[in-house]
Amino acid sequence: MNNNKILQQFHAMFGVFMVVFYLGVAILFLFFKDLLERVFSINNDAILNILGGTFLLYGLYRISVTYKQIIAAFFSKDNDQE
Repeated sequence: MNNNKILQQFHAMFGVFMVVFYLGVAILFLFFKDLLERVFSINNDAILNILGGTFLLYGLYRISVTYKQIIAAFFSKDNDQE
């Protein structure tokens, strides 16, 4: 197996963990505002909504990019396999 192929697969799997992170932070900002207020003393709902929406949109974008990376890294035909 080509080292470049292994690196592409690792990058694709790292992308999955990053998608989970982005969506988790979005849920935290959008739905757990009381927790953020107690822990970090953030009490501005507009800022939390803007940050949560941004993380949510970027997480959804990363889902599509990561899906394409996974298809290319794991399910594409390799012409130079030994």
